[in-house]
Amino acid sequence: MASGRNCNGWLKYLFGRRRRRAARSALLLTHPIDGNRSYNAMSTHVAKFQIGQVVRHRMFPFRGVIFDVDPQFANTVEWYESIPEEVRPRKDQPFYHLFAENERTHYVAYVSEQNLLPDDSDTPLTHPDILDWFNLTGGGTYELKKGVAN
Repeated sequence: MASGRNCNGWLKYLFGRRRRRAARSALLLTHPIDGNRSYNAMSTHVAKFQIGQVVRHRMFPFRGVIFDVDPQFANTVEWYESIPEEVRPRKDQPFYHLFAENERTHYVAYVSEQNLLPDDSDTPLTHPDILDWFNLTGGGTYELKKGVAN
């Protein structure tokens, strides 16, 4: 069995050699760095609304309860481009997942912060998925059930 001194010498030789070899080869960038882009940065957007809050859409007649928040747009390009350009929201803002409803149906909506307003009506929501995710509190607000959050 090799002594500790011999192992240390061998390790120094092995790793020292790699370090010298790496220093000799040049680092080449295949694409220029984009000065307008943040690489590996966390989003600094602060959400105006919170999970469990009841909101309504600014332009369309629906309301719902927020069950998830993306700090900025995180849906598909196809979804985004399907919105008419004149009403297409900016991507650099929070987007909210809602259990939404209107007079005819229940559905899940993905809505930008600029298109939401707080809903102060006393009319209860009837979306069938709400009770799987939330408990209704005494003040008419929704509290996320334990074990539902990821």
